Amino acid sequence: MAKKPEYLLVLTNCPGSISAKKIAQDLVTEKLAACVNVISDVQSFFSWVGKVDKANEYMLVIKTTVAAYDDLEQRIKKLHPHELPEIIAVPIHIGSAEYLDWISTNTGKS
Repeated sequence: MAKKPEYLLVLTNCPGSISAKKIAQDLVTEKLAACVNVISDVQSFFSWVGKVDKANEYMLVIKTTVAAYDDLEQRIKKLHPHELPEIIAVPIHIGSAEYLDWISTNTGKS
């Protein structure tokens, strides 16, 4: 039986640098994430309200624990300017033991 993952990469996109930096700063300050990378100039194409739309966005790559995920998701929803923000969690099945320990140490829940 496979071990249940303890760590996650969470992805969300923001419409501008101000919202992206605010969310990143708050998640790390509140110990909901150990690290958030803000990647600029992401071009997104998506279906919304029955039509294909596009936007230049900022992608957040968030490193956290499974235990912190529910609080992290609620915080993103509160801070995010979109009506339906993308919030996708990808399990981390393997990684540097030292780095994964660092994620645990720097999130409030592990």
